[in-house]
Amino acid sequence: MTTDISYKDCKHKHLAALMELFIRLAENKDFLDSYPRVSSLFSGVDRFKDRNDLDGLEERLTRIYCRIHEKDVRYSGSELKELKKMDGYWCYAGGLTPLLMAGSYITSKTRLADYGAGNGLQGLLLQYLYRPCKVVQIELGSYMMEKGRKLQAMMEIPGDRVEWIRKNIMDVSPADFDFIYIYRPVRPDGQGRLFYERFARQLEAVNHPLTLFSVADCLKDFLVSGTFRVFYDDGHLRCFSNAQYLRDSKVRDQEPGVT
Repeated sequence: MTTDISYKDCKHKHLAALMELFIRLAENKDFLDSYPRVSSLFSGVDRFKDRNDLDGLEERLTRIYCRIHEKDVRYSGSELKELKKMDGYWCYAGGLTPLLMAGSYITSKTRLADYGAGNGLQGLLLQYLYRPCKVVQIELGSYMMEKGRKLQAMMEIPGDRVEWIRKNIMDVSPADFDFIYIYRPVRPDGQGRLFYERFARQLEAVNHPLTLFSVADCLKDFLVSGTFRVFYDDGHLRCFSNAQYLRDSKVRDQEPGVT
């Protein structure tokens, strides 16, 4: 019961922080010019908090979040060709649940990556809420990255807290990260299957604690060594960690007579 209360308190705190951010953005003319379909959703949003209507507040903030996320999806001809070659999906919004749950796994020393970041909203909100050491936004689309940098400035997030990498996700190893967010960027068959096979092998070779939040997950079928264990699964979000495996391995290494 204590855990439930603690999570509810944290959820309320983080929703309130998101509400304050969105209300501040609603006062920014450049933001409203960039995201005109969002403006009507700001009206009365603070009343949900005043009524302690957590579900209503989350629903309204989710709608705002989705409108911002979907606005900047655009690829050039060559980028779209590369996306299709690897059986990639369009950018989809992962929702607030990953944001609200992530705080327990992020510290000021965390290097966080979003694979297939789009305009970077998810990573920017994770940086805004939890202040990790660095958020690395990995995205193929140059237009979306440009919009993401402008969104970062509107959110007043310092430039050195976010790194934008314009690359195919196939070309970025997870070895340098402590926390990874990924929303099924490619199909798990055809060329996309090669990404998951390689990504899983790279993850299983990581020798430091790493937490993985995977939306619409299909990595579980590729993480077969037992290195990563699922610690949360609601059918939408699946969370993995290798921390227990590393602890068990350390204990085995320290046991007398174990080679």
